[in-house]
Amino acid sequence: MALAAEAAADGGAWAAVGLPQLGGLAAADAGLDLACGLAVPEPGRRWPEVLATVCEAAPVVLLGPVGQVALRTSRRIAARLRRSGTTLLTWQDWPEAQLRLRVAEARWEGLGDGFGLLVGRRTRLVVAGRGAAAQPRQAEVWLPGPDGSVRLIAEPAASVDADVVPLRPVTAG
Repeated sequence: MALAAEAAADGGAWAAVGLPQLGGLAAADAGLDLACGLAVPEPGRRWPEVLATVCEAAPVVLLGPVGQVALRTSRRIAARLRRSGTTLLTWQDWPEAQLRLRVAEARWEGLGDGFGLLVGRRTRLVVAGRGAAAQPRQAEVWLPGPDGSVRLIAEPAASVDADVVPLRPVTAG
């Protein structure tokens, strides 16, 4: 949802198809404007037609699990997405996807030894695709960050395997 919120920033329209578990409060907390959202929780077997229709109204669409997608169906939907300029975000495998985003590593920050609050999740993302995007690239991002947004992390993560230098007591003398 955080990625959808970034894509639909500035009050852009968005839609969710096949996500009955999507909660309004969670969507709003992720940054999605509920006044600009459209939800079709249970599209049924006609989900391709529902998705094609929704793509005409919303530039960002979240798609829940719809089962195996036939190559012919994915190509027809891809053509509709190109014509409408819509970005489709889905969690399932999608035939001939232009880009595939994978979380290679993730770590929540903010918790101490049994106390504290989660403040953000450092995530190493790997993206690969077709054509010019065939060479995989990676970046470390907050997903979500302390302020709830998705953004690049400028400083490298502290190495867990860093050498530990023992401290020795110093007496005033």
